[in-house]
Amino acid sequence: MEAYITDLAAFLPNDPVDNDHMEKVLGMLGQTPSRTRSLILRKNRIRKRHYAIDPATGRITHTNARLTAEAVRLLKPHEAFSVSEIECLACGTSSPDQLMPGHGLMVHGELATPPCEVASFSGICLSGIGALKYAAMNVALGLTRNAVATGSETASTWMRANLFGVLSAEKAEAIEARPVLAFDADFLRWMLSDGAGAAFVAPAPLPGRPALRIEWIDHLSFAGDLETCMYAGAVKNDDGTLTGWREFETIQAAVAANAFPVKQDVDLLNREIIVTAVDRTLSRLIEKRRLSPGSVTWFVPHYSSDFFRQALHDRMAEIGFDIPFDRWFTNLATKGNTGSASIFIMLEELFHSGRLRTGDRLLCMIPESGRFSMAYMLLTVV
Repeated sequence: MEAYITDLAAFLPNDPVDNDHMEKVLGMLGQTPSRTRSLILRKNRIRKRHYAIDPATGRITHTNARLTAEAVRLLKPHEAFSVSEIECLACGTSSPDQLMPGHGLMVHGELATPPCEVASFSGICLSGIGALKYAAMNVALGLTRNAVATGSETASTWMRANLFGVLSAEKAEAIEARPVLAFDADFLRWMLSDGAGAAFVAPAPLPGRPALRIEWIDHLSFAGDLETCMYAGAVKNDDGTLTGWREFETIQAAVAANAFPVKQDVDLLNREIIVTAVDRTLSRLIEKRRLSPGSVTWFVPHYSSDFFRQALHDRMAEIGFDIPFDRWFTNLATKGNTGSASIFIMLEELFHSGRLRTGDRLLCMIPESGRFSMAYMLLTVV
């Protein structure tokens, strides 16, 4: 019962947008330049990202479904590959184009391929790795002869000025005094970006072509212990519970309460994310999977900002799992934080870089702050 990633593809819409032109594409809040943008960009160290927005008109250029289909079409697990060969399509996203139907069905519609099994995964960053685990299990169990998993985001559709609340002068001053507060509102606006990635999963590698054997994918949720941290379509109450937009008397009341934009509980994030990633999750996987830092060739972590990089490294070292930075791989600075697509987009670049050697082991980390869930994945180059 084995499953192999035999190809990876990524699609990033339009030309890359540098830091100086972000606000031109997304728009200014209240016609006033952001007071926190430069501070946040210094912290996250992202230099370029992509938006599915026409910078000249402000109009959306790609739906999420189209973005994902473009990534799938770029897959080439063998020379004569056609998307019509896909037997299972598993798609994850936190920004579907509609509430219903499921995102996977809309991607299948864009591809216009023959009937196949389709599964949709919701959530935040873990929706993409959830899709990959589903695809891998389907293939490993012999339920289908192949499967394609995707992660995709059109976060910009939430981040345009006409859909985003105004940051008060008092909040901006508080952020200047305490930078971690930037993760509450403007952080998300200057951090999240658009992109899609796809992985082709097969029961065996093709002779003469590299592949990544999926050793395991482990998910752990800590929602039983921790309250919601990142959310949209709701407001957070003083007791930590959420009031969803449909609980308001009218849709106008939900809009007035700023229920729809993506939000983050900054204090909770800063207090719990590293502890959850390392102490609560990695430490138990070290024992369960008999992991050692020396057995890992590449560490491929999806972290939302360079702000967390050193803290993550240091806490890993404190529990005896020190992986030096020269064995870390990320493309956050040039591809941005694309949420559920990030792990696919990172692996695609590394897979096609020529840097991997047979026997290399890749430990991937995918956190989700929504209600604190974590995933780790181990891959072996064959």
